[in-house]
Amino acid sequence: MINFPEHAPFSAEERKALGSIAAGWSVEQRLWLSDYLARGISSDVMLPALTVLYGTESGNSEELAERTVKLAKARGFKARSRNMAESTPAELSKVENLLVVVSTWGEGDPPETAEDYYQTFMAGGLELAGVRFSVCALGDTSYDQYCLIGKEFDEQLAKLGAERVAPRADCDVDFEELYVSWVTQALDSFGVVSVPAVAGPGSEVAAPAVEYGKKNPFPAKLLEKVLLSGPGSKKETWHFEFSLEGSGLSYDAGDSLAVVPTNAKEVVEALLKVVGLKGDEEVETKAAGKKTLRAALTANYDITALSRKAAKSWQAHSGSQELAELLSDDQKAQFKEWIYGRQIVDLLSEFPARETGAQELISMFRSLPPRLYSIASGPKAHEGEVHLTVAAVRYEGRGIERKGVASTCLADLIEVDDFVPVFVTPNKRFRPPEDDAAPIIMVGPGTGIAPFRAFVEERAAKGTSGKSWLVFGDQRYTYDFLYQLEWQDHLKSGALSHLDVAFSRDQPEKVYVQDRIREKAAEMWQWLEEGAHFYVCGDATRMAPDVHAALLEVIGSEGGRSAEEAESFLADMKKSGRYQRDVY
Repeated sequence: MINFPEHAPFSAEERKALGSIAAGWSVEQRLWLSDYLARGISSDVMLPALTVLYGTESGNSEELAERTVKLAKARGFKARSRNMAESTPAELSKVENLLVVVSTWGEGDPPETAEDYYQTFMAGGLELAGVRFSVCALGDTSYDQYCLIGKEFDEQLAKLGAERVAPRADCDVDFEELYVSWVTQALDSFGVVSVPAVAGPGSEVAAPAVEYGKKNPFPAKLLEKVLLSGPGSKKETWHFEFSLEGSGLSYDAGDSLAVVPTNAKEVVEALLKVVGLKGDEEVETKAAGKKTLRAALTANYDITALSRKAAKSWQAHSGSQELAELLSDDQKAQFKEWIYGRQIVDLLSEFPARETGAQELISMFRSLPPRLYSIASGPKAHEGEVHLTVAAVRYEGRGIERKGVASTCLADLIEVDDFVPVFVTPNKRFRPPEDDAAPIIMVGPGTGIAPFRAFVEERAAKGTSGKSWLVFGDQRYTYDFLYQLEWQDHLKSGALSHLDVAFSRDQPEKVYVQDRIREKAAEMWQWLEEGAHFYVCGDATRMAPDVHAALLEVIGSEGGRSAEEAESFLADMKKSGRYQRDVY
């Protein structure tokens, strides 16, 4: 029962009836009704419109955009979200209030799905006087061009005549606190009539069940751990199977699983040694309250990724003039070269400070971010489970053995029956076609095979009729043919129609997946003409551009198109969702 106050403009019976009806409603239902009633109060009351424009790579921008819309509606806005992949900059001329949430990918690139929008928008030619805006930029301080795309959107909107009503927020991977501050200030800046609160003092709302997600990762039990690469491989690739029983989490083929890792013991101890701290000092963390310094460095902070921001924090503490010079604006190229192969421990060692307190030390670090891995299982094929394909990252930097945080946490520290904090990250821009009869072509070398295992398993479980073609590549057939027996079984059952492989080290000349695409150009074009969807997953630096170039050649040679026409054809495929990439 919700108890309405006596001064509410209803009789005692009406208050009692309303309280009984609304007692079982969720907060979302109450907000919706409040918004709906507010819209109908008077034909003279016009709710201010708000557009939340987003460009997303991993899904964070989309998630924040949807949260922003909900917050705006609760305040009285007529709010909607718009994906850059599904809109054009010309639409902005009709917008009055605008919030932009956009991420920067890699070394200063726009999100894959927002590239066309970005290029058109930056070309100018729009008159946006009368538009009021603010920008939330998402990025990663471990990259040199931190939040570049958000900064460029912010500057371009102002150049085109729009009015900035709240400062841009530049958010690192740990964005929650800064996002909340930004969205509150931005919505305040628009100045709207608030919708009355629907659940005030005296409300009786049942306590919600435990909800797992990004803010509250689920402790998933490891069911199985298998080394996929053979003993002669130069790689170390693992297959992990986790239980999701009791989590309430669900996923679709194409989604990612975020793993919350911990730092290795030797990495923590090396850092403590450099700064001369014991590790048992007590510190106050934002996420977990009071802890020992060692525990905080292990579980809560990124103590490896060396960025310009981290270096500036250490320079301010150490007072090193040499480091200050290296960080100067005219030394950006030199700094980028200097940090290659180095980690934070190297920074602290090469530019020592006389004394560093435990609390002062952790204040210089960002939170340890989760790592996202493409899910390698079909939800219908493995109910209550989620599988990953992970390559353990190990390398030498500056003569010191280094290793990736999350991949080696899973490989070295986690065993069967251990628990790992996880949550699902949807990837709506990387999905099998809704039409189960549509052909699909999947290009996934190395661990890029992961989502395509999910694609094929899901289609097999559903009994779909659509053809499927997998192009897989790695170094050696004998040691690196990931999930070989499974693919052979899928070929026998018909779940997989066609398989091409490229093992680069099995012959004198290197052979890659893009070479197989060129070899099968005629058949590849025939599939595309039949409406095939083309998917790419894996390395963004070399593989993805090489596959893109090979695909353009196929369209040009087999489709009889010029270079410009081939580019246009592929751009149309991308817009219609027939060309999708999940690259990193």
